[in-house]
Amino acid sequence: MHAHTVRFSVQTRGKGTYEITEAVERVVRESGVGTGTATVFVQHTSASLVIYENADPSARVDLHAFFERLVPEGSDYFVHTDEGPVDMPSHLRMVLTRTSEVVPVAQGRLQLGTWQGIFLFEHRRQPHLRNVVVAVLGTGGAPRG
Repeated sequence: MHAHTVRFSVQTRGKGTYEITEAVERVVRESGVGTGTATVFVQHTSASLVIYENADPSARVDLHAFFERLVPEGSDYFVHTDEGPVDMPSHLRMVLTRTSEVVPVAQGRLQLGTWQGIFLFEHRRQPHLRNVVVAVLGTGGAPRG
């Protein structure tokens, strides 16, 4: 059994989804794991991860619009507003999605479907530097590089 963990940062420009599939694939390749799993984790309470459609950007536009309607900013019933009207909505959006995703690895590659990508989902309006940890666990056999 082999374990390999890498942390990298993603600079966001504010609310939206940022594809990180290539960065995660790079970590898997460097790990030397041929068969196993890759766990991807974001170290924040106002950002999340989603595996989502990556072929047509309009699917992400719809996702963003859905979350704007589902958890609107500035609702008068929010108590936790220390960082302004986006504070509590960003936390709720994170809870409704995920802070981690686990993807199988086979033959040294992520086993994502044809139209799937891994995205960091930024829930705040302001740009942020977000930390992502990838832990790859499994047996050897993957070509490195």
